Amino acid sequence: FVAGFGWAKPVPVNPGYFKKPKQGMALTALAGCSGGNGESSGSGDSGAAAPSVGENYMSFYLSEPAYIDPYNGQENQGMAVIHACFDSLLTWDYNTNEPVALAAADLPAVSEDGLTYTFTLREGMTFHNGDPVDAASFKRGWERVASPAMATPSDICYHLAPIAGYDEFHAGDADEITGVVAVDDLTLQVTLSAPMADFPAVVCHPSLVPVPQAALDDPASFLEQPIGNGAFKMDEPWQHNQYILCSRFEDYYGEAPALDGVYFSIQADPDTAYRGFESGDIDFAQVPLGQLEDNIEKYGESEDGFTSTPGKQVMTGTELSTYYLIPNLDDENLAKKEVRQAISLAIDRQAIVDTLYEGYREPANSIMPLSIDDNERNIWEFCQYDPERAKQILADAGIDPSTIKVTLDYNGDGGHEDIMSSIQANLSEIGIEVTQNTLEWAAYLNSLSDGSYGLARLGWTADYPIPDNFLYPNFFSTADNNYNGYNNPEVDAAILAARQISDEEQRRQAYREVCYTVGEDMPVIPIMFYAHNYVSSERMATFNYDPSTIPHFETAEIA
Repeated sequence: FVAGFGWAKPVPVNPGYFKKPKQGMALTALAGCSGGNGESSGSGDSGAAAPSVGENYMSFYLSEPAYIDPYNGQENQGMAVIHACFDSLLTWDYNTNEPVALAAADLPAVSEDGLTYTFTLREGMTFHNGDPVDAASFKRGWERVASPAMATPSDICYHLAPIAGYDEFHAGDADEITGVVAVDDLTLQVTLSAPMADFPAVVCHPSLVPVPQAALDDPASFLEQPIGNGAFKMDEPWQHNQYILCSRFEDYYGEAPALDGVYFSIQADPDTAYRGFESGDIDFAQVPLGQLEDNIEKYGESEDGFTSTPGKQVMTGTELSTYYLIPNLDDENLAKKEVRQAISLAIDRQAIVDTLYEGYREPANSIMPLSIDDNERNIWEFCQYDPERAKQILADAGIDPSTIKVTLDYNGDGGHEDIMSSIQANLSEIGIEVTQNTLEWAAYLNSLSDGSYGLARLGWTADYPIPDNFLYPNFFSTADNNYNGYNNPEVDAAILAARQISDEEQRRQAYREVCYTVGEDMPVIPIMFYAHNYVSSERMATFNYDPSTIPHFETAEIA
């Protein structure tokens, strides 16, 4: 999700901030994710003073995360902290568009049958508390993601579903994931239940990281101040609704970052953060709606869309994220495919993009950004703007639009009001009565999980840029991020079959057919593809915010 999206897990994504639900990288947000039950969302001491940090710290805007513990890293707010503090085995290189080694010494060796992946770890890695990073710590971290015994079970555990023994462990019928074996200190062997050619991409997920024994010994403390193996470490527990403070980890195994640390400034909304940027207190913020061109004129536009340098500070690059609506399929009207198709046809996506985003985003014609796979088979028929056809579909189905009453649900702290008002106006034009309902982010995630919503807003950001990451989490019948319980056995079978195709082009073609089938059912209603609308301060000599909305503090530099 994204802060409010789906990281793939969907991440709850702010309209300009983006996971994976959503859970679900994939929620942000943008992946949207299923979110948690608020276990980590208590308020901090509102009277606590912000710490004093040096000039070589970057101040980075966040809205209040759902989780910063990697076991449930489900939206882009928390993932920003997790990425700073933890390293997974592999990471996705957007320059070469492929996985590369990070905590692993190299890419994994793969058995001839495509089932077993053997990872060799780098030597000499330690956690921030001095404990060694070994293969057992990766097994510990992955099992924590999948464990049903966690106080709040993870919403992103579906990433591990391809591994042999996952189902039994996740159901509570086994004490370990048998397919994850620490052969020795530096060798981790992972066996899948069926071949999955894209599995190295899955391993790039920033939450599939090692954890020290302390995560099991004192889980409550770890939830508030995780102990990682990354380039930055948390200096104190999370100060809820105020800040998170990280400093450079001096014993980091990799290249030392240029920054001394990162001050995550938690703000109530994007406009407040932007005012902090204008006053010089924040180095990275979201540009308010309608002010992108003005900011480009004032601060200059990034050359590649993702990297800010002095005088070229506004980032407008295309994100691997989709903003969409999820209908509650238990609603007697929204359960009808024709109603969902009509609602989609009634929405003027181009007007939303042009009016609110100055043309810097794209109307969504699918759940899957075409930057993932630019093929016409991925395009959904009912994503065009055609209100007359919408009326005709309802008439042909014998449905009186005046009998349809819809509640638009969204988190009120993410700047979604103008988008929802545009959609409300569009639907009223075809006779559908719409009301709006807003909730605070954590409560909103809970409403998605317990089904107490009507037509809810979500965002999904790729955890890793492959078609499976958009299709499996959101549409496989038992996937955690499949919030509305969409169930098409044909889709389930086709996704599992596609995963086993070794030839990349044939695998892509198989996923295109899945995407087409889902588009006919319209279980979600795509609205737009995200693009960055962020600005960094002139203090930043260089700062990269990549297409999956991961901030790269490890390569950032102060001017």
